[in-house]
Amino acid sequence: MKPQIKSTYQGNLRTEAVHLASKNEIVTDAPIDNNGRGEAFSPTDLVCAALGSCMATIMGIIAQRENIDLQGLTWETTKIMTNSPRRIAEIHITFTFPFGQKLSDKEKQKLENVARSCPVALSLSEEIKQEICFQYFIEYSCTA
Repeated sequence: MKPQIKSTYQGNLRTEAVHLASKNEIVTDAPIDNNGRGEAFSPTDLVCAALGSCMATIMGIIAQRENIDLQGLTWETTKIMTNSPRRIAEIHITFTFPFGQKLSDKEKQKLENVARSCPVALSLSEEIKQEICFQYFIEYSCTA
C-alpha cells in the first residue's frame, strides 16, 4: 500500500504534513496552553476540522445527487478538552445554511442523518461528545 501523507517533525513542537497527490501542506503547532506557540492548527484542532469537513462533504454528495444547492454552507466548530488525560472531550459544530435555501423537512432530515454518519464521526471514540446543530434560514428581515 502506498502512503498518502508524508510528515516531518520540524522541532519546537511543530510538524508539517504533505498530501503526496496534491502537494498541499498542513502545519501544526502545539497550543499555547500546552507549551506551544499556537501559530497554527493543533493536531486536535485538525481532528475537529476534519469532522466538520467530512460532514459537509458527505452532505455535498447527497446534495449533488438530490439536486440541492449547498453553495455558501458554513459551519463553526468548538473543541472542548479535558486535562487528565489531555484529550478531546467534546466537539460542537453548528452548520448554517445560506439565506434563501428552502429545504423540505425530508431533505433536512436526510442531510442531517448523513452528516452524523460520516466516516470521521463514526471513527471517533464514543467518549467524545459530538454536538451537531443545523440552522436553516429561509429568510431574514430587519427593521430599524
